[in-house]
Amino acid sequence: MRSIAQILSDSKTIAIVGLSNKPERASYGVAEYLQGAGYRVVPVNPSLAGQTVLGEKAYATLQEAADALAASGQPIDIVDCFRKSEDIPPIARDAIAVRAGCLWMQLDIENQAAADLARAAGLDVVMNHCIKIEHRSLNG
Repeated sequence: MRSIAQILSDSKTIAIVGLSNKPERASYGVAEYLQGAGYRVVPVNPSLAGQTVLGEKAYATLQEAADALAASGQPIDIVDCFRKSEDIPPIARDAIAVRAGCLWMQLDIENQAAADLARAAGLDVVMNHCIKIEHRSLNG
């Protein structure tokens, strides 16, 4: 199991499940910050599929996003979840299916069953941590 610092330094592509196109939403602010920090952010939100959010095409599912990125040989390193805790298990299964490196649940999001499932499949798991706050604290 890698540390948060290792996960963030090893990763390049972050799929954000539940990314909003509204600038006042936390998911949008986090995505914008991550882009500024050099990460590729891939929006995953069925209601925005096909639209552009922060210059990136949004996908309905993680599988669609992974398939699109596979053409350029780019894996999804982190699946960052902006969904309710009870919505995480199917996202964990999707993260496993696309061979993501890490399942990341944002602040106040915890689902032990999903975490156990992802860990058993070899994914790193972070629960109840904001990726923006963690990145900022590690990088000044």
